[in-house]
Amino acid sequence: MEQPTATGPTWQILPYPRRVRGYLSGRAVIDSQDTVLLLGSDRLPTYHLPPADVAGTLRRSQRPDRPGAAGLTRYWDLLAGDLEVPDAATSLAEPVPALAGLAGLVAPRWSAMQSWFEEDDEVFVHPREPFHRVDVLHSSRHVVVSVADHVVADSHRPRLLFETGLPVRYYLPLADVRLDLLRPSDTSTACPYKGVASYHHVLVDGRTHADLAWSYRFPVPECPKIAGLVAFYDEKVDTVVDGVPRPRPGTHWS
Repeated sequence: MEQPTATGPTWQILPYPRRVRGYLSGRAVIDSQDTVLLLGSDRLPTYHLPPADVAGTLRRSQRPDRPGAAGLTRYWDLLAGDLEVPDAATSLAEPVPALAGLAGLVAPRWSAMQSWFEEDDEVFVHPREPFHRVDVLHSSRHVVVSVADHVVADSHRPRLLFETGLPVRYYLPLADVRLDLLRPSDTSTACPYKGVASYHHVLVDGRTHADLAWSYRFPVPECPKIAGLVAFYDEKVDTVVDGVPRPRPGTHWS
């Protein structure tokens, strides 16, 4: 069901027939096979599930209810054994008609859990949006990546990653990258669609360009084609594909 408005957000409630579990201190505090997924133009995807699927007690938070475009949001603390998690979940006490299907359900706060699983696969950052695509294609395009006029990668065998709403990313074999110019970084990030990435600085002319490249050593099972390859932020490097300079995309990584 979908509710467009002239000035407000749009929403969609989807059945989500996956077993969803949230873990704290090594135990499943949330375990649901009756989850629905809320997609909204004003928010990341969120799980909504019956309170009975939350182990322990949900207690009204001291945080006051908040009116909003979706309805009246109510906050709940979680008490589970010796665990107490403030504002661990929310519910819509007075949902707008388009969200009536969420009445009586609670939405756990993602960061309230230490880890999340759908079936037996771990999920990172937020629930996966089922209409979000990640396609990785083998290519014979000639990709040259330069940093401060120094070529740091040159490949005729890239793998191109096409992800909904994001620039094309060129993942390159290690043999085609100047590994002598890369330095390991302590930075890591997680993506719900690709997994956990580790980062590399690029060192040229004595200057360190921080976190310009990344790789997924063990991507999620749906993205095995990028395992062990290196990608660079096209927003911060000069990339030439088949002899044509690529414009630097404008994103929040620019």
